[in-house]
Amino acid sequence: MSGEAPGGIERRQYDVVVIGAGGSGLRAAIAAHEAGANVAVVCKSLLGKAHTVMAEGGAAAAMGNLYPEDNWQVHFRDTMRGGKMLNNWRMAQLHAQEAPERVMELEDWGALFDRTADGLISQRDFGGHRYARLAHIGDRTGLEMIRTLQQRLVALGIDVFMECTVTDLLLSRSEAGDNAIAGAFAYWRESGRFIVFDAPSVVLATGGFGKAWKVTSNSWEYTGDGHALALRAGATLINMEFVQFHPTGMVWPPSVKGLLVTESVRGDGGILKNSEGKRFMFDHIPEYFRKETAESIEEADRWYDDKKNNRRPPELLPRDEVARAINAEIKAGRGSPHGGVFLDIASRRTPEFIRKRLPSMYHQFKELADVDITAEPMEIGPTCHYAMGGIEVDPETELSVVPGLYAVGECSGGMHGSNRLGGNSLSDLIVFGRRAGDAAASYAAGLASRPQISDDDVAAAQASALAPFEVEGAENPYTIQQDLQQAMNDLVGIIREGAELERALEEVDRLKERAARMSVEGNRQYNPGWHLAIDLRNMLLVGECVAKAALAREESRGGHTRNDHPGPNPEWGSKNLVLRLNAEGTGVDMTEQAIPAMPDELKKFFEE
Repeated sequence: MSGEAPGGIERRQYDVVVIGAGGSGLRAAIAAHEAGANVAVVCKSLLGKAHTVMAEGGAAAAMGNLYPEDNWQVHFRDTMRGGKMLNNWRMAQLHAQEAPERVMELEDWGALFDRTADGLISQRDFGGHRYARLAHIGDRTGLEMIRTLQQRLVALGIDVFMECTVTDLLLSRSEAGDNAIAGAFAYWRESGRFIVFDAPSVVLATGGFGKAWKVTSNSWEYTGDGHALALRAGATLINMEFVQFHPTGMVWPPSVKGLLVTESVRGDGGILKNSEGKRFMFDHIPEYFRKETAESIEEADRWYDDKKNNRRPPELLPRDEVARAINAEIKAGRGSPHGGVFLDIASRRTPEFIRKRLPSMYHQFKELADVDITAEPMEIGPTCHYAMGGIEVDPETELSVVPGLYAVGECSGGMHGSNRLGGNSLSDLIVFGRRAGDAAASYAAGLASRPQISDDDVAAAQASALAPFEVEGAENPYTIQQDLQQAMNDLVGIIREGAELERALEEVDRLKERAARMSVEGNRQYNPGWHLAIDLRNMLLVGECVAKAALAREESRGGHTRNDHPGPNPEWGSKNLVLRLNAEGTGVDMTEQAIPAMPDELKKFFEE
């Protein structure tokens, strides 16, 4: 159903609107459609350009195809340990239990996974996983997942609105204050015209916020839209201090600095060396991983030939540990010529093996850096990659504290705790995408009447979106974004200190003041400056959340490392930080919240 809102604004009506067309958004849309809902998918970019395609290594699922002893209990334990026990235990449990079925479902829908000699879905090793459990398609697993889900989405006839950006969530307001989702306000990026989606259920699947940092694997879309939309609608965020810096991003040439280098390189035998040619990861093994990590080159090399009886190479420690080790080598003056370290698979595998197992990496380095990874090492370094923090949701349904508002994928919080294991992202998308879609459709179907959108709220959303055209100021959105990225990179990076975090918050406040004087020229058609001005509102809010939570958490845990508080603190191991928009709507308030207690039957998995 379509029509016009006041002022000639296009209007569409659905039961469920999914914002974002990555793996979680597509899976949620499919689930909601199959549950009988009328569904639309709204995406900021083009269909097929989701960050899911960057998850190259595989989808983690305890299928036991290579190691029959692998099971959901071991996967659950690995996930909780990787997140340093800050994970929502129920989310981690559901993920581990349901991932194999969701992967098999993808195969039923046409995904072409690599196979074992017995014809089963092949699985590869990844950091932090006890067994090889990543179902993969070379190093293009995310691309195959998107292809499969898109094909099903199109076959089902689900409406898709591409290059359409949501700027505000619209609420049905009541005197009692129990505001519920009523729809979303958006604009077409090409024409600048506005569109209102009437829907009692909205699923946020907008991904992360890495474009607030200077060096990142994320592309232009990742500006924290879902996080900020949820905050302004009344939802809460958790774990925002935990930002994953992937250990291996390209460092040369400058045009591709930060571009992801898949963990599959290390999973297939790649090793890390410093400028002295030393394989340095043996010097950085944390005490709590020593029992299962090889402590000599000989022991590590044997592991690749006899994985059941030898301990894992230290290159396959969880990502936060590897990133910190690389950072330490660079700071000690043992980095590569362009400020990274060396990742070497050429001396470990044949050219044929590398081109077959890592075709995208071979092509990426050959075309972008003129490096043949079958003959020479890669220069890599940590890059801002993934947000563990996000919208607080119910683990069963992915419902936020706002009725009708759901969140899945990277924009949701709780599943990964303080650090995500590689490969858990892809299975996270399909496990909780399905659950969110089912729940959103059920909620919409159970309403006695549809919530109504106020004309005043539509007018306010329109005025907010057009505000940069009305300001007579000298502030350029591109300059503000560059200053924000530099501040977040320098002050809220991989290693943090209290004084620097305080400076970061002061800088964000100054940037907010400058953003209020931000102006754009031209008209609404094809105006990237206007688009960025809208995105900056989200990036500044999210940047404040990250810095504020990082300053409060006076310990080092997972993706959050404090130089002035170098170790984990047991007191902080039992609570999360929750952020919400303040009463004035100009910043965020923060409270502490106890982590839900884990049942005794699950605690036994950690007794060793």
